[in-house]
Amino acid sequence: MEFVIARNPDPASSLPFLVRLPMGSRPVVLKVKDTWPRTAKVFCHPATEWPDPEDFEIVERVAVTSCVRRGVAIDLVLDRARENRSQFVFTKARGRDVVFWQSARTRKQARPNVAVPTARASGRRLDIVVDTRERYAWKFSSQQATTSKRALSVGDYAVEVDGEIAAVVERKSIEDLVSTIVGGKLWTLLAAMAVISHAAVVVDDRYSSLFKLTRVRPASVAEQIAEAAVRYPTVPIVFAETRQLAQEWTYRFFGAAIEHRANDVVGTARVDALPIGGPVPAPEPTTAEVRAWAIAAGLQVSDRGRLRPEIREAHRAATE
Repeated sequence: MEFVIARNPDPASSLPFLVRLPMGSRPVVLKVKDTWPRTAKVFCHPATEWPDPEDFEIVERVAVTSCVRRGVAIDLVLDRARENRSQFVFTKARGRDVVFWQSARTRKQARPNVAVPTARASGRRLDIVVDTRERYAWKFSSQQATTSKRALSVGDYAVEVDGEIAAVVERKSIEDLVSTIVGGKLWTLLAAMAVISHAAVVVDDRYSSLFKLTRVRPASVAEQIAEAAVRYPTVPIVFAETRQLAQEWTYRFFGAAIEHRANDVVGTARVDALPIGGPVPAPEPTTAEVRAWAIAAGLQVSDRGRLRPEIREAHRAATE
């Protein structure tokens, strides 16, 4: 995959460059103000189309490590040492849909396309489902949420979107967590939770409490928790210190999951509306490649330095 920057062939446009994002089988193209967000966010706008390769000049092409849409943003990671991480954010400005290209240096809190949580998580009152087997369940009395009881296939608490589980949380005390690890149930629990888009195990105690255990080896427990983070990176084990903070973390986690679901719908629609990027001309062969071809073809070339123009012309004629 390549990230391509080209000059915009439209002389009337105030955005002098085009960028082509390799979004899997559907690359997209944007008009941009600059070639990288170095000192400020770069304003972008959807291009009408990707021009014919013969009609524009390529400014830069870089191999791509990752180009993934997450909610209302596209995260871009380039295969180079500097200026390699950036993000295209779909947001609103003065009531209009806009796109900004930003890096870690220029990033500021962008307004999302839907309501941002303030006092309420996700801008709404949450209805949290509590598993019927949960004893002494959290009531979320300090949060703007209601609870209802129902049997859950996995987790102790959950929120739904359009009748589907959007996020789950398994609540653990430090003793319960250790019992789950020693009894060998941790891995089956995490495997079941990993099927859900957003899941977490929340412990209402400090991580330091692990090293005060006396009936088990603290190092063994800590190692298995570390292994769990490696094997199941989508299901974090969060130490929230107290019961109150564990409820607050869970409430915000659920709000963020609902917000992400809404952003994901918006982001999908915005990306699908962008024009598809067309073909890109093949990169020019290097001097070493042309020299190797000339030697194999029996042509006289020097061992180093520039090649004569007629050698490059002969290579172009032979390979086109």
